[in-house]
Amino acid sequence: MTESFRRSGEYPQGDHQQSTYSGQPYEQSHEQAHEQAHDQNRASSVNPEWPPPPAYRPDQQGAAPTALLSEPVPAPAPAPRKRAKGPLALLAAVAIAAAAVGGGTAYAFQELTGDGTVAAGSSTSTSVVAASKKGTVAGVAEAVSPSIVEISATSNAGSSTGSGVIITTGGEIITNNHVISGASQIKVQLNNGKSYTAKVVGTDSKKDLALIELEDAPSGLTPATLGDSDAVKVGDEVVAIGSPEGLTGTVTSGIVSALDRDVTVSTDESQGQQQQQGGGSGGQWPFEFGGRQFNGDTGSSTTTYKALQTDASLNPGNSGGALIDMNGNIIGINSAMYSAATDSSSSSSAGSVGLGFAIPVNTVKADLASLRAGGADG
Repeated sequence: MTESFRRSGEYPQGDHQQSTYSGQPYEQSHEQAHEQAHDQNRASSVNPEWPPPPAYRPDQQGAAPTALLSEPVPAPAPAPRKRAKGPLALLAAVAIAAAAVGGGTAYAFQELTGDGTVAAGSSTSTSVVAASKKGTVAGVAEAVSPSIVEISATSNAGSSTGSGVIITTGGEIITNNHVISGASQIKVQLNNGKSYTAKVVGTDSKKDLALIELEDAPSGLTPATLGDSDAVKVGDEVVAIGSPEGLTGTVTSGIVSALDRDVTVSTDESQGQQQQQGGGSGGQWPFEFGGRQFNGDTGSSTTTYKALQTDASLNPGNSGGALIDMNGNIIGINSAMYSAATDSSSSSSAGSVGLGFAIPVNTVKADLASLRAGGADG
């Protein structure tokens, strides 16, 4: 029940408005007394919590009502804070979720509020590395190694070893065309050591890419996450995983040392197999760069593509393996490396000198539909 203060003289005769002020005795008319007696019979049924009428009339004219307050008025209790609504409430909820799960969610929150940026050196917002190991080579290796396989290809010219990247749970694997070119049989060894037979789905010698698929693929395969090679910058840290010299699951690291390098490789199936399987320098895939040929003769039938250059150590057998950013995303398929060896007799001196090349993953993604349909060579 809301009460209002009235100044002296504003109370009409017979007014039943109640007051908490004390003053002169309250005078009632005969009519008032009669009405009050009548009302008392029903007072309890109307509202038994109403206080009795005041015993005194409010102050006479000229008196200030607040002067009668003999005790200090307690300060009003602060109003409870209202829940934030709209965008502020949404951001608060996202902040709580980001604190709970960390990692990629925290980045999403930073982008939403405009207060943060992607960590230096990363090329994509997606992270497959555990938050506690993000930005470390160990974290990348742990997250991505299950997606990298060793490929053994057998042909009339002999056998060769390369690497590949699992891209679907059904067993699709991306590798270099030169790894499986001319092969009559393909064996794939998973990260857990188990081996499976694979078949060729499609090849594209112009891009040195091939898509193979496991026969009777097991369940539980871990597909890699394909990143964005257009976002890669010179100086970004990278990790390479493959099977150099048949050493399955070898991990090396370095940086992206250059972009858009024109690398020329052979598209001649017999030429490439002969060189890779021992006829060339150290059994490595021949390529041409800057008008010079490395690792043997590329022959007359060649193709050129734009490559990422890296100083991460690459050796024979790394071909078809993954070049990975520090968030665990594939940014390239390793395809060629420079070797200081100049002929097959000095193959013992062959090895990485910090000049490796990878096919950008955006080239791979753009070619996937064609490869699944048999490829440009199909």
